[in-house]
Amino acid sequence: MVILQDPSLLLVDEPVAGMTDKETEQTGQLLQSLAEKHAIIVIEHDMEFVRQIARIVTVLHEGTVICEGTVEKVQADDRVREIYLGRQKVAH
Repeated sequence: MVILQDPSLLLVDEPVAGMTDKETEQTGQLLQSLAEKHAIIVIEHDMEFVRQIARIVTVLHEGTVICEGTVEKVQADDRVREIYLGRQKVAH
């Protein structure tokens, strides 16, 4: 129903939560096709899905942007890794 209103911006919050792999893939394809004519912001924690659809990834922590760029850049960022994965303990 929202698409029929021809919005210039779509805000989508965790669109694939609880979906099967096939449904997730189809949702990604739908969002990519909509991105040809609409600006889309997706909030999502499923990184496989993010890899499927993302052009630019922005990582927020406590309301502040800590990293922005490609999926590869974001995944390699030390701040992102520390905040979201924690520090790796070194065995002595």
